[in-house]
Amino acid sequence: QVQLVESGGGLVQAGGSLRLSCAASASGRTFTDYVVGWFRQAPGKEREFVSAIARRGGNAWYEDAVKGRFTISRDNAKSTVYLQMNSLKPEDTAVYYCAADSGVILSSIRVPAQYDYWGQGTQVTVSS
Repeated sequence: QVQLVESGGGLVQAGGSLRLSCAASASGRTFTDYVVGWFRQAPGKEREFVSAIARRGGNAWYEDAVKGRFTISRDNAKSTVYLQMNSLKPEDTAVYYCAADSGVILSSIRVPAQYDYWGQGTQVTVSS
């Protein structure tokens, strides 16, 4: 089981940057057992995939709309995953959630239902 706590959200102007953090507390398994993903949900929309990172950080995946602007990373010694968000746009406004799972397969890494553990979310608002 793993507990996830996001932080780092806020209000920023278009073109600005934010860094989100997802701090994990795992029991029964180690943090490196988990693939970690970031998802976001805007009002009236479904939760969508943003990015994910492999267990030891060797591979990362991104939604096309954020490629080149967002960077995911993880510090396994600190049990924390980061999402550096640059060149933010108003359409990036959403609640951002981190999620973790020990059994997600690569073909389903973008599917929210594949993740068993979720944080409470952090609001990101980008003004134009």
